Amino acid sequence: MGEILVEVATDVAFGHGVRAQLGISGDALNVAAAAAAAGARVGLLSVLTDDDLGRAIAARIVELGISPDLLKVRSGQQGVYLVHCDPDGQREFSYARTGSVGSTLGPDDVEPAVFAAAGAVVAGGIACAVSESSRAAVMKAAAVAKRLVFDPNFRPRLTSVEEATAALLQVATRAFLVTPSFPGETSALLGCSTPVEAAAKLRSLGARNVAVTCGANGIQLDDDGLDKTWIDSIPAPAVVDQTGAGDAFVGTLTARLVLGDSLPGAARYGAAAASLVVGGKGGTGFIPTLEQTRAHASTSPAPEGAAPSHA
Repeated sequence: MGEILVEVATDVAFGHGVRAQLGISGDALNVAAAAAAAGARVGLLSVLTDDDLGRAIAARIVELGISPDLLKVRSGQQGVYLVHCDPDGQREFSYARTGSVGSTLGPDDVEPAVFAAAGAVVAGGIACAVSESSRAAVMKAAAVAKRLVFDPNFRPRLTSVEEATAALLQVATRAFLVTPSFPGETSALLGCSTPVEAAAKLRSLGARNVAVTCGANGIQLDDDGLDKTWIDSIPAPAVVDQTGAGDAFVGTLTARLVLGDSLPGAARYGAAAASLVVGGKGGTGFIPTLEQTRAHASTSPAPEGAAPSHA
């Protein structure tokens, strides 16, 4: 669940007359696309405009293998962001999303029966930050979901440290899995200086499982079996644009958990998918198939007990 954005991407600094590529992105869509590619049945709760742009976005959602059944359509303006794509990750973003239809998402849009029946519900800090109604929708979903996966996805341009921290602490008490990033989010939102410390703090707050993403180094896991496991990152074959890599990790990880993989096994698939996604341009420019993700995961040895299943 969350906001879908129109993406305008360039390979050079912003300026008049530069060439750009139009795409459809946003963290919720990126996560949903990765989850669908990883083998899950996926629905996406979001709000689209009732015009040609909204219909084009809906068509892209279906093209990515995502069910459009949960989509809402309203009059208004679709959110937009411009990004300067940089292989080194030094990306420049500019947003035009204030008052967007995506931000009108509210608790009335969350159907309790649907969200309670889902194998997992994925929400994030961005959905909590775009509006009060969207945050209320996330909290309602968290209250009814059997497995809530929450990605803090802290964006200082959208919200304050205090507000982002409050949302994280509120959700952590009922979360099945939380996926903060180190060192940015673990330091700013949790006051923790190490991935292990951050995972332990979230577990003490009630989160059943934690996956702390540590960039190019790997992932620190802490699960409800009281096990702590380190998952090495998997080198990317090519790096074109790092947009959407974290979302691909979350979507793939969640899908594989719902389909029966262990947390370490699912995290390895997530790491593999994330390192493939950066070879494309834009948040959904390249979404690897499950076969591609499996093959890439096999290029790096799995830690003991972390072998993915083949469901």
